[in-house]
Amino acid sequence: MSISSERIASIEAKKHDLAEAMSAPGLAPDDFVRLSKDYAAIEPVAAAAREVRRLRAELQVLTGLADDSTAEAELREMAVTEAEDIRHRLPAAERALAIKLLPRDSADERAAMLEVRAGTGGDEAALFAGDLLRMYQRFAEEQGWRFELISASASDVGGYKEAVASISGAGVFAKLKYESGVHRVQRVPATESGGRIHTSAATVAVLPEAEEVDVQINDNDLRIDVYRSSGPGGQSVNTTDSAVRITHLPTGLVVIQQDEKSQHKNKAKALKVLRTRLFELERSRLADERAGARKSMVGTGDRSERIRTYNFPQGRVTDHRINLTLHKLDAVLEGPGLAELTEALSAEDEASRLASLEEA
Repeated sequence: MSISSERIASIEAKKHDLAEAMSAPGLAPDDFVRLSKDYAAIEPVAAAAREVRRLRAELQVLTGLADDSTAEAELREMAVTEAEDIRHRLPAAERALAIKLLPRDSADERAAMLEVRAGTGGDEAALFAGDLLRMYQRFAEEQGWRFELISASASDVGGYKEAVASISGAGVFAKLKYESGVHRVQRVPATESGGRIHTSAATVAVLPEAEEVDVQINDNDLRIDVYRSSGPGGQSVNTTDSAVRITHLPTGLVVIQQDEKSQHKNKAKALKVLRTRLFELERSRLADERAGARKSMVGTGDRSERIRTYNFPQGRVTDHRINLTLHKLDAVLEGPGLAELTEALSAEDEASRLASLEEA
């Protein structure tokens, strides 16, 4: 995809204008924060644009020198060699710029709500859900993010029937948004005496967290029920009406929170989860309107879609959306190895969207 010189000039001009606006005397703090975000967003784009402009300018000078019959032969020969080198480097620089100019998901820099639920497979599925939750927690720690468990329903043999966590930090949703879907595990359960491989599954949903300004919830649209907690958590949890169930009447969404001893804290956490789910409903509606029936190469993010298999006997992880197999199961489940998968999925998505623009 060729980016016009005018487009490159406008990108660099925008960066310059933002820098001047940020240094203006008497700038209000809120305006400075807003301008700083805009500057941080345009800076890598401007750097890529500057590199394309530099290579094009060098190529023009070198081509002129190579074609100059009055120039010394040795100088012309050197110009031909260097011009050929730039011709090979320029397409990659232009592609890098085109990728940075792709429309960005406005939610990419948001925190994320992670939901992991045991699927088919009984106790083994619950154990696998626990493995996935720990994988994401370790990955979050590796990235320097904050991981907070919002609610969890433990199974009798270990692991989780379901768990919800909040992950905050730089670019959380951008890196984790491709994790939504069905994760399948193939392994021999500890309780299996015959050594037979069982297949189980867990579902993962990653939603961008919503702020109060994103979703306005009318109190009249909520039915709030309080009751005594039924799970573990100490004497005070089980003897007071601290558990909260919130039903959003217009959509039928239900959120239950009972992990905290305080009814007030449970209500606040439940509202946070509800707000995020309502925000995702609206995002999905808008995305469907924009994209129609088209599905991206890395999938729709639907929790019913099988996206990845973790095969313990062979020590491999396969992402079915991009046909990528890594023979490093332990590294992936320990957290750090997950980065290779998230980066490959992001690169595939960028390539797909870039190809769509080139075809348009």
